[in-house]
Amino acid sequence: MRSKISTPLILAIILVINFSPVLAQTTTPTFGPIYIVSPGDSLLGIAGIFNVNYEDIMAINNITDPNHIFPGQQLIIPGLEGIEGVLSSRVVPFGDSQRSISRQYRISLDLLRKLNHIISPTEFYAGANLIMLQESNKPAWESSSNLGSGETILELSVERGTSPWLVSEINQLEGPWSAVPGDTLYAPGNGLDGDRTGLPSILLSVVVDPLPMVQGTTVQIRVSTSKEAKLGGSLVDMNLNFFQDGDNSYVSLQGIHALTDPGLYPLHLDAVLQDGSKQSFEQMVLVQSGFYPSEVLYVDPKSIDPAITKPEEDLVRTFVSNATPSRYWKNVFESPASLYEATSYLTSKFGNRRTYFGIGTDLEIYGFHTGMDFGGGNGLPITAPAPGVVVFAGTLDIRGNATIIDHGWGVYSGFWHQSEFKVKVGDLVETGQVIGLVGGTGRVTGAHLHWEVWVNGIQVNPMGWLETVYPH
Repeated sequence: MRSKISTPLILAIILVINFSPVLAQTTTPTFGPIYIVSPGDSLLGIAGIFNVNYEDIMAINNITDPNHIFPGQQLIIPGLEGIEGVLSSRVVPFGDSQRSISRQYRISLDLLRKLNHIISPTEFYAGANLIMLQESNKPAWESSSNLGSGETILELSVERGTSPWLVSEINQLEGPWSAVPGDTLYAPGNGLDGDRTGLPSILLSVVVDPLPMVQGTTVQIRVSTSKEAKLGGSLVDMNLNFFQDGDNSYVSLQGIHALTDPGLYPLHLDAVLQDGSKQSFEQMVLVQSGFYPSEVLYVDPKSIDPAITKPEEDLVRTFVSNATPSRYWKNVFESPASLYEATSYLTSKFGNRRTYFGIGTDLEIYGFHTGMDFGGGNGLPITAPAPGVVVFAGTLDIRGNATIIDHGWGVYSGFWHQSEFKVKVGDLVETGQVIGLVGGTGRVTGAHLHWEVWVNGIQVNPMGWLETVYPH
């Protein structure tokens, strides 16, 4: 005899089958630190921030669809058992240390190191992604000061209108007597020194943009000082040139070579005071890959023969390696193809990795595309992207008819393969002025405009100068 199942029981079974996965997916875990999803976040990206497997995030949060996360959602982050609170991430700015971060954000050094799996001081550097744990009822301290030689916590406390014992407690010191000159101390109230870190007393702030740095881009270093000083330094083996841009504010612009190996490099700063004394600071900074594509080209071997190309390269460098104190430009650069953009197109972008093979020879050269190539016919007008002074206008074997403009502060533009010059050495040009005509001179396969931008002796992506105002 066939058994009979009641209709209510069948409906109950269907409900369980259909709704159980949904209930499991929306269950909110009750343990571990949480990360609040922001607009644009992806599960894979969140996993990368916290250096965990995205499948582990899915498992601990009962997520069945990796694409089903939404802004405001609270996600438990695995691998940090025993820790409670809200997680966030920030980029380590230049000048910060583990101790200054710990004090400012009220996180013990042990917890900071646990959150970021730090086992060595070399793992803490400018540009690193830092995981933070911030209790909602304890905002970060905003008032800070570097304790000068001969200064005491008592003097700092009086200045801030607070207790020396509270300052000691905030900064995890045994007592008011424990601070040392140069120590970065946080206190309640509005700081007189702004955003201070572990920098020497002469350096009020150092802002490095961007962090992390990227191959083939322009880096701006803006330094504010407590008094007049002469600044210098180095980055990735290049000496920095600083120029005054406001009262006790200085800017250095530096290109990061497109073939720089990704990794950590020292950024060193020196400040020489009027009395001749010097204060210095150095910290490792991160350079990341620009993720440029690769291509293979078969060319006339003469166009890549170092015996021919190197002397010409050395000659060009004699013109683009000087840093003129005057800055001729003020605004964002304009395209040198501005008068024929409607009919032009980019035939090759900056940074593309290139392997050159000399046709009929064993010659093989590895390099990169050093500028932007605009298509367009022979004789089209080339315009100055920004004001400057013409420092070279002549014919070269590889670059053909070439013009170089000095925009000041170590920034130069180069225009190769022209059919005709419209300016001469010494001319002061303005944005949009015609400086030459598109051509196919030199070692090329056809007429086009090749435009390069050099920043302190290094070729950078010109697109950055079409999109960003320097200095900023």
